[in-house]
Amino acid sequence: MAGSGSGSGSAPHAQASGLVRIPVDPDCCGFSDYGDCASDTTSLCLELFEDHFENGRRYHGYNNGAYWAPNDQQQNEQLVLAYKSPLVALLLAPVDRDIEVSEEFSMLEPALEWYVHAALTYVPYNTLTDFADEYPSAEVIGTDLSPIQPAFVPPNVRFEIEDATLEWTFPQDHFDLIHVRTLYGSVGDWPAFYQRTLSHLKPGGWFDQLEMSVQFQSDERNLKDHHILSVWSKLFIRMGEMTGKTFRIAELAKGYMEKAGFQNVTEVRFKLPVGTWSSDKHMKELGEWNLLQCDQGIEGWAMALLTRVLKWSVDEVKLFLAEMKIGLQDSKVRAYFNV
Repeated sequence: MAGSGSGSGSAPHAQASGLVRIPVDPDCCGFSDYGDCASDTTSLCLELFEDHFENGRRYHGYNNGAYWAPNDQQQNEQLVLAYKSPLVALLLAPVDRDIEVSEEFSMLEPALEWYVHAALTYVPYNTLTDFADEYPSAEVIGTDLSPIQPAFVPPNVRFEIEDATLEWTFPQDHFDLIHVRTLYGSVGDWPAFYQRTLSHLKPGGWFDQLEMSVQFQSDERNLKDHHILSVWSKLFIRMGEMTGKTFRIAELAKGYMEKAGFQNVTEVRFKLPVGTWSSDKHMKELGEWNLLQCDQGIEGWAMALLTRVLKWSVDEVKLFLAEMKIGLQDSKVRAYFNV
């Protein structure tokens, strides 16, 4: 997809690093505990969580339509590719080892792997388990729209069905750390979301967010408006405007967080190349991983949105995706997006 903007902030505390040109290679042109329907968070019975199928893809059933990406095996494999990228770290917020953590899972769309509690994020379960292993004294809570996590997880991890865009069932001033990722296109009121997040953090707690920009870019100025990657970017920005759920949160998050009352807000941006066109060994490896996960993920990212919002036919979407796969391979434009 695309990426820009990862911010962390302390509560009530919450630098922007300059982006440098990527060097060019001239030679390259199930849940651990479902509960018994007794608690507020898990009161809905499992039949309400039944997935539904649409245009050959599987989507979450709970709060149907809250998120636009599939939760099927194909999309989960893309997530694994994304989260195994060398760019991915567990966390940027400077947290201590002795914390209570929760992570907002909402089987939505590609995210990265981490831990903590936060919002509707589409991150693979190994994110939380990795965090739980690294922070064994932490209580790690993963919330998700889909009960598809494994039964065998570290003892300090649990999953709950929860939609992070709605009122949270967790106490106020409760978490030391809240992490969210890839909520773009899924939140209708970001200012309210950040205010809610802040209210659930303990004083001095930290909020950490990772988002990807949908805007493909090129430092060479050869990514023209008519290029399929540019068309993709404009379509997603337009669909966010039509639904009232922006896909530009990577660019807007820092301002929203500061306005909500977070202090010490730090925004760190990374360029993520598409393909192996860079001469830098590390960037070339990142680009290879990114190309693989984009190729695997684009159908899931686009199918529901284009057919539901823009009313495209399935055949029109498939033709568009075929052009996108060719465009992603176009090393001449030296494309990247920000994370």
